[in-house]
Amino acid sequence: MDTRFSSAIHTLILISESVRPLTSEEIAASVGTNASYIRRIIGLLKKKDIVESRRGVSGFTLKPKAEALTLLQIYQAVNETETPRIFDLHQNPSDECIVGRHIKPVLTDMFTEIEDSFSRALAEKTLADCISLMQKRL
Repeated sequence: MDTRFSSAIHTLILISESVRPLTSEEIAASVGTNASYIRRIIGLLKKKDIVESRRGVSGFTLKPKAEALTLLQIYQAVNETETPRIFDLHQNPSDECIVGRHIKPVLTDMFTEIEDSFSRALAEKTLADCISLMQKRL
């Protein structure tokens, strides 16, 4: 399973809550991965204007307020897609089988409905919601 989304949220919480810009090495130590993976994620977030870096200053800062940054925006940034894809369909069902002949349109419609619901749920949650839940656990 791909961990870009959860790693991006972890990274953004660190950046948002830090009193100073954090380096990819510092972020990687917290996420439990290597700095090059974090730089790749940050590169995707920079493309969408979610994080920025400044010349002469080591580290990254959050551009939008945490309250304005939805989980859907984060998901879209690191997955480079507008619509979340949760499911894939198998490619070669047999047309000679009644199930094989009808499975793709049935599952396509069902999966689209589920993925649309997932998108709406992500759009309702923000980075600030994640931070708030984390603060409650402290």
